[in-house]
Amino acid sequence: MHTVETAKRHLVVFGAGYVGGALARRALAEGWRVTALTRNPSTAEELRTAGCAVVIAELASGDWWDAPELRGGADRVAVTVASGGGGAAGYRRSYVEGLASVVAWGARMKERSAENGERGICGHLIYTSSTSVYPQDGGVRVTEADAVGGEAETSQALIEAERIAATWPGRAATVLRLAGIYGPERTYLLEQVRSGEVAGRADFHLNLIHREDILSGMDAVWADTERRGAEVFNLADEGAATKGEVVAWLAARLGVVAPRFTGAPAGGRRAVTPDRIIDSGLARAVLGWRPAYSTYREGYAEILKTTIQA
Repeated sequence: MHTVETAKRHLVVFGAGYVGGALARRALAEGWRVTALTRNPSTAEELRTAGCAVVIAELASGDWWDAPELRGGADRVAVTVASGGGGAAGYRRSYVEGLASVVAWGARMKERSAENGERGICGHLIYTSSTSVYPQDGGVRVTEADAVGGEAETSQALIEAERIAATWPGRAATVLRLAGIYGPERTYLLEQVRSGEVAGRADFHLNLIHREDILSGMDAVWADTERRGAEVFNLADEGAATKGEVVAWLAARLGVVAPRFTGAPAGGRRAVTPDRIIDSGLARAVLGWRPAYSTYREGYAEILKTTIQA
């Protein structure tokens, strides 16, 4: 007989940073038991304070597989890791080796459950990938039916990680390809606008997704308990705006002169993001998902309120 605590639905979040941490806190508020894995001690302390059980480990290592906090498996699994720097090697460590470790943990859990009759839930996994897996350029509209690829080793690592996620031994695995993430406390673009210099090109489209809309997208995936197998969905807002339009709008509201564009990639990137429009129509049609922040205007208007007041 399960206690009240162990009978709670269990969410495991691997990589509880900007998106994963917000997911964990929302799940706690909804009454879920949440276990988060992170390699960052300060993040771990914040998550414990919020009410999570925490495992501090490198995702790729496998040292965490037998952690008591993970005993019994999970109804829902979210892999929301970040590269943590380190270029292509960092990407492979975090995404490819990290996903392989998660899949191996799931397989081991299922085997133990079958052999020993233990309770071992291997529920629906969501892996948050990136729209950077698409190589398309020239302002075209891109859907999940379009090819992935590109020469960048980082993109190749993300694509390989998606393939590994699809082998998850649980009930279902969903890959969410996220556009550029923004939201509370993400003020990088605002800081560039204030500085008078913005990376990239004004005529290229800027595909965005607000953090809250990522969480609602994950909710929409998990809400359909009949889903099986592996699926892929793009998540982006409906703005289809150029970076020049977004920056001009922000400059006007910040009361600063419109900045110049460098034409060079943002810090840490080897190339400017290709010009394309990420289409998330499949998520709207299949999942019934609708972004609350349908364009950059709604999302940045809220961010500006907090930023300007501060």
